[in-house]
Amino acid sequence: MRNGRTASQRYARPRRAALAISLAALVALHTGPALAQAATKATGGSRGVAALGRLEPEGGIVRVALPSTPEAISGGVIARLHVDRGADVTAGQLLAEADTVGVLKAQVAEARAALETARRDARASVSLADEACVLADVYGRQSKRQAELLSRKLTSDDAADQAKGNAEAGAATCKARRAAAGVAESRIAGAEAEVVRQQAELERAFVRAPFAGRVLDIHARQGEMAGAAGVLDLGRVQQMYAIAEVYETDIRNVKVGQKARVTSEALPRALTGSVTLIRPKVQKLDEIGTDPAARKDARIIEVEIRLDDSAPAAALSLLQVEIEIGR
Repeated sequence: MRNGRTASQRYARPRRAALAISLAALVALHTGPALAQAATKATGGSRGVAALGRLEPEGGIVRVALPSTPEAISGGVIARLHVDRGADVTAGQLLAEADTVGVLKAQVAEARAALETARRDARASVSLADEACVLADVYGRQSKRQAELLSRKLTSDDAADQAKGNAEAGAATCKARRAAAGVAESRIAGAEAEVVRQQAELERAFVRAPFAGRVLDIHARQGEMAGAAGVLDLGRVQQMYAIAEVYETDIRNVKVGQKARVTSEALPRALTGSVTLIRPKVQKLDEIGTDPAARKDARIIEVEIRLDDSAPAAALSLLQVEIEIGR
């Protein structure tokens, strides 16, 4: 009996093991790879998250556009392009020029000429006002003398009245000339403002780097129309980030400050970094892997990972990478 029971137990153990494997396979078949992956994590005792992602410069890739102007409502033609792909630029550096530069320069010159005319008109108005006021002063003194002579009966009433009339007319002319001079001087301010506006319009025809970075792509070259696609793409490659696309069901296992590991066959070695931001938006999966069982309509949340060493990734913007967070 002892040998019989031992034999039964010996045969029962393989049967139980086979039954457990069959049940595990059945669960995986009906629940899919996500539950199987969760089971693997629970078995291994790890709460890390694995995801696909991409490399991006700090702040993303910025599309530098040509400002629209009244001369080019739908965009402008590139007259000169001063940089090419891969060029490192500084903030404010001239990148390109639109073909409206010539017209806008002419408008600036016209505005400056109008300003000079306004200044000369103002000077002339002031001179005329000074002249009128000097004459008014003379007429005023003559009227005063005629009034004194009239009081002594040394002049006629007509002469005294004429002198008084000239004095009053001279004072009115002086006042009018002063007012006209004030109006002429106010036109100078308007002309100066027009020069500033035209200079600002001219500056808009020059495309300058909004920040220091690297030119990643060119969308319009000399002679081509720069429309909605912009002129070029610019990125702050001095600091690179990995953007992990984490499934919404796994995001609870991701925390700011966690360490991450970034790998790709295109990278010379694995890169490390730290989670700096969990973006507050759920969206559809962008980076599709090679797993045929993966859900193509999965919902993901993007997680920003600041790389400790950006040099190996600086020339590989938008490279698809594999990311492990918290492992």
